[in-house]
Amino acid sequence: MKKPFSQVEPKDRKQDKVTRLLVFGLAVALMGLALAGCGGPGSGIGNKEITYTIADPTGDWGFPSPHAHYSRGPGYIRMSLIFDTLVWKDDQGYVPALAKSWQYLKEENAYLLELQRGVTWHDGKKFTAGDVVFTFQYMQKHPYQWVDTTIVNQAEAIDDHTVKLYLSKPYAPFLTNVLGTLPILPEHIWKGVENPEQFQEKEALVGTGPFQLVDYNKEQGIYLYAANENYYQGKPQVGQLKFIKMGEQVAASALQQQQVNAAQVPPELVGALEKEGFQILEGSHDWVAKLMINHRRDPLAQTEFRQALAYAIDRQALVEICLRGHGLAGSPGLLPPDNPWYNPAIEPYGYNPARAGEILAGLGYTRQGDYYRKDGRVLELELLIRGGTAATAGAPGEREGELVKEQLERAGIKVNLRSLEAKTLDSRVGEWQFDLALSGHGGLGGDPQQSLNQSILGQGFNSARYEGSELLNGLLQSQLREMDEDKRRELVAGVQEHYAREMPAIPLYYPTWYWVHDGSVPLYYTTGGVGSGVPVPVNKMAFLKR
Repeated sequence: MKKPFSQVEPKDRKQDKVTRLLVFGLAVALMGLALAGCGGPGSGIGNKEITYTIADPTGDWGFPSPHAHYSRGPGYIRMSLIFDTLVWKDDQGYVPALAKSWQYLKEENAYLLELQRGVTWHDGKKFTAGDVVFTFQYMQKHPYQWVDTTIVNQAEAIDDHTVKLYLSKPYAPFLTNVLGTLPILPEHIWKGVENPEQFQEKEALVGTGPFQLVDYNKEQGIYLYAANENYYQGKPQVGQLKFIKMGEQVAASALQQQQVNAAQVPPELVGALEKEGFQILEGSHDWVAKLMINHRRDPLAQTEFRQALAYAIDRQALVEICLRGHGLAGSPGLLPPDNPWYNPAIEPYGYNPARAGEILAGLGYTRQGDYYRKDGRVLELELLIRGGTAATAGAPGEREGELVKEQLERAGIKVNLRSLEAKTLDSRVGEWQFDLALSGHGGLGGDPQQSLNQSILGQGFNSARYEGSELLNGLLQSQLREMDEDKRRELVAGVQEHYAREMPAIPLYYPTWYWVHDGSVPLYYTTGGVGSGVPVPVNKMAFLKR
């Protein structure tokens, strides 16, 4: 029996040892042994021996196949380097990927796709329209966590290079959220796979993308890719691409030591690195920190109670204290002010603990001493927070949890903090085993289907999973079917208004992210995010020769 790729031992034990030292920020002088080939500011790229290295504070984001990567943005990024979609985006907008061209046939509510010719899978087999048809059929049987393929009634191969996709109903974000996000699978490999999440052999990583995975160390959080020199869009300009686990503070030092090429760094270090000649990328506010609320249990099931929570939390204080001013306070309508779909005409829920008290009194609570009581019981809630190192810069953790606890208790609500490992917290939220939890996710820069529908009605732990308002849910469904953009904007504005009224989860803040790189590869933040909205400036198109 073949050994799963994720269990393959690194060939170079010495390199693995040095990488462990890197992870813990020790012996920086030894870093060059593990990361040989990295260029410094302005170094030339084009030599196939060049390794471009990216630092990541978390490291492991799962086995990078479509069904096994962790369901957060960096996991999608790791997978997207190997598997192509039909349509993609670069720094200007939509560009062809496996589909050379596409056309919407309004009368038939169908998309006609002309596929690229001369494309091969990493194992040398030819890519054909049959692979596309198979992928849609397979994903309907084995759903992909990021794409709802049920919108496609039928996928038909007209010939080897032409595909027609018939939709079950009009679907405005089809280009972005299906054609531009769904990874296409090779039929000859996946047709017999019945448990895709467990399929973690090397064959599971055969794609058409610009890179192939050559090493993955789950424990150390290392991904090493080699360029696909036969890539149909041109050979990548780097020979290898490497992701390593490294904290932000250490990453800043590693940039200066020319040991890594790119990293997300703390805001306070950006100025100094810019003076040294590094290039700075400031992202839009497409990632949100949220107070997740278990609206399935009382008293959190009451809309007025959730509104009281919103008044009791000083969102601007979270930005000033926890983010040191590098971010925006959360909008009650979920979308940030710099989002093109943002609706400014919504209830602001300014910090007002007195108003929170009035709402609680109206719900039958009386304040006795420090806390409100009802039926002789103290109003008491448990707040789950993530312990340890932040998985994402600006992600809420212990400091944010302490501040939220202080604010809610000032308003008369007793809060018990419970610190959990990040994946355990996600699991508890997903299983509804919580009262309140601090969490967050990206994707707000994508189409409203991703930023709103998925965040409100989606079934993942990142979503409020709120179906308590027929009006809100109706607006969410209507905006998906509205093909006229102006009318759709009106519906999306209404979604934000009703979300603010229902408040199924409270947007706390949007951190401002800074990535720093040496300029050897033209990294950029993709408009609307990578795929369906991943706010990470690691778009595979940046690595292709131009």
